Amino acid sequence: MNLIGKEELKNMIRENVKTLYRKTLEHATAEELYQAAVFAVRDVITDKWMKTHDEYYEKDVKVVYYLSMEFLMGRFFGNALINLEMFDEVKEVFDELGIDYNVVEDAEPDPGLGNGGLGRLAACFLESLSTLALPAYGCGIRYHYGIFEQRIEKGYQVEVPDNWLENGDPWGIRRNEYAVEVKFGGNVRAVPKENGEYKFVQENYQSVTAIPYDYPVVGYGNNTVNTLRLWEAKPKNRLDLKSFNEGNYQKAAEEELLASTLTDVLYPADEHIQGKELRLRQQYFFISATVQRVIARFKKMHTDFNELPNKVAFQLNDTHPSMAVAELMRILVDENDLPWDQAWDITKKVCAYTNHTIMAEALEKWPMELFSRLLPRIYQIVEEINRRFVLELTEKYGNDPAKIRKMAIIADGQIRMAYLAIVGSHSVNGVAALHTEILKNQELKDFYELYPEKFNNKTNGITQRRWLVHSNKKLADLITEKIGKDWITDLDQLEKLVPYAEDVEFRSRFMEIKKENKIALAKYIKETKGIDVNPDSIFDIQVKRLHEYKRQLLNILHVIGLYNQLKMNPGLDMVPRTFIFGAKAAAGYRRAKLIIKLINAVADVVNNDPTIHGKIKVVFMENYRVSLAEKLIPAADISEQISTAGKEASGTGNMKFMLNGALTIGTMDGANVEICEEVGRENIFIFGMSADEVQQKYQGGYDPWMVYNMNQEVRMALTSLIDGTFDPDTNLFRELYDALLNGCGGRADEYFVLEDYADYARAHWDIDKAYRDEERWAKMAIMNTAKSGKFSSDRTIRQYADEIWNLPTVDIKM
Repeated sequence: MNLIGKEELKNMIRENVKTLYRKTLEHATAEELYQAAVFAVRDVITDKWMKTHDEYYEKDVKVVYYLSMEFLMGRFFGNALINLEMFDEVKEVFDELGIDYNVVEDAEPDPGLGNGGLGRLAACFLESLSTLALPAYGCGIRYHYGIFEQRIEKGYQVEVPDNWLENGDPWGIRRNEYAVEVKFGGNVRAVPKENGEYKFVQENYQSVTAIPYDYPVVGYGNNTVNTLRLWEAKPKNRLDLKSFNEGNYQKAAEEELLASTLTDVLYPADEHIQGKELRLRQQYFFISATVQRVIARFKKMHTDFNELPNKVAFQLNDTHPSMAVAELMRILVDENDLPWDQAWDITKKVCAYTNHTIMAEALEKWPMELFSRLLPRIYQIVEEINRRFVLELTEKYGNDPAKIRKMAIIADGQIRMAYLAIVGSHSVNGVAALHTEILKNQELKDFYELYPEKFNNKTNGITQRRWLVHSNKKLADLITEKIGKDWITDLDQLEKLVPYAEDVEFRSRFMEIKKENKIALAKYIKETKGIDVNPDSIFDIQVKRLHEYKRQLLNILHVIGLYNQLKMNPGLDMVPRTFIFGAKAAAGYRRAKLIIKLINAVADVVNNDPTIHGKIKVVFMENYRVSLAEKLIPAADISEQISTAGKEASGTGNMKFMLNGALTIGTMDGANVEICEEVGRENIFIFGMSADEVQQKYQGGYDPWMVYNMNQEVRMALTSLIDGTFDPDTNLFRELYDALLNGCGGRADEYFVLEDYADYARAHWDIDKAYRDEERWAKMAIMNTAKSGKFSSDRTIRQYADEIWNLPTVDIKM
């Protein structure tokens, strides 16, 4: 270890335990040992961190600010050790101290500061930015409780606060010197200026203080440590003492309440106006704080704002940060007196927008009444952006009210945030080849015709340091033994594994590691769920956010179908299957929560039915999170990526499973299309309609009753939802039955669960057949790992840096 000696590290850990907790190592808890170890390692990180930012400042380099409502970072400690190349040494230190390293690492909370793929992608991107030595900040919110901790009680999801800050926050550094004020509400007054123009001033507003907490993002094998900056809201004045002394205690604590609720929870339930208002406040809060701070930093070095696009890039991670367009305009025009046209030209050059979905709920729209009341000056600016954009449309298309209404940023009483992001950015990218084509040809077709030069694709990726080196160390070591370690920073090197698919000894070792991972997971399932699962069964895993388009319902209906077949024919020749689910449903998403209940109800029946001889087991792993994914993904044989074609923008879980040698069963959707291209159709199990066929079904009419009448397996599976098989209350799952057959207030079987069922079942029998051929299966698994090079977030970030941000590499010398 060249960063810090083993004896020195031991002494630092001992001293930290003594200083922090007044204890010896022998009496310290796992939590205390973890914190002591963090402070020891942080010494090494901080030297690099300070040097990194000193060089950025001295060289006055361009910096990208990755703006995201979510950063699902996972645990910091193990990943930092991997990237510092200290992991083995630190593990040895703990061994020599007589302490189980795994217990210490598990003591770190896994903060739920994201909901799923969006936040995890942001985390992978930050790690790749540091590894590629590219100057960057991630900017978001320091939620006190994150999304929520999921508990399963009697099969139902119950949300409880995820109190990740309960025992302190050894990674975050509070930066009071960079605090800024963020204003809400009030009114806007126009003040005449000497040149006859007006300056706009916000008055009678409420405000909070935004305080940044900085977290290190360590690059692999280099000296770069970038920053994740998460903003926390604090009241501007702790207590209105006058109101308190008058007995008006509620008014006295009003600012404190506003501040604390602002950064309490990720994505508050927004079925009610209070939830919508809080969510809008959150978005503006972190955007305003970030943009204010960035401009203050810029002005320390520069007086000419035309230089801003050469020094700053804002990447909007989906529509949540699109307020950055208007906030940057406000700061340039109101606070720095730039003419509108100059400010608008600068803003468009600075901002770039990533679209992550075609789902309507994610293409955010805000009611004008709410937006204008809460953000009066921002609303005026959006109105002016819209007015000028409508003039541009009129000039191009003539007086076409239908076209203008369709494309306007403000229409029908709503502000369309995705349209604001498109109009105010120089780049609009999708996140998989198919997704980008759908954006260009369907969802954003009008904008593509207007601004074809803005549109581009950047297929998502994952960091191999987290998702193989850290989470599947034995496989990582085997790969390094065969092809060297360059793959850790150049994932294309995995292509060198292709010939090893024909190597008997390598195949054997590859599959032995998979078996060891399955045994470890089986042990964990037994300890946490009390369910015995067979490590020789096929581990079939679907873990992701629960949404109807991701079709966990198709998966569990197929499990019911298999169960029914086994009940009719106990001797059915099938390879035993363990179906593992993990998913959180949004707190207000009733039907998604009902699907979770169904999965657990099916598990209760299937797992306790001796007549099927353990051929099927169903496990729902509660509180899906990064640290749980690191246990599940290395053990998977089958990766379920079964969204309705054309609905999933990309997916990154599919890439993590592929990297770890799991075989995909999936539709030709999102990045599955590119995975199929890389591995070849013979190494993936594709089923279901294509995106074009789905579109035709939507337009041409579709009757799920036809499927019901023609397919006995489907009919029996659906009937079991309402005949008491899985719950004596035959009305419990009737909503799911009705949604599939009758629409239940919407389109019947909107995501074509029944239409794709037969081909899905066929693909599963193909899996059964392939798994019996051990040699063939091993070759397929190895080919998936070998062909996953394209899906490194390093490749994605290099494309962003070169093609969108024009960002320099900065080699940090210590």
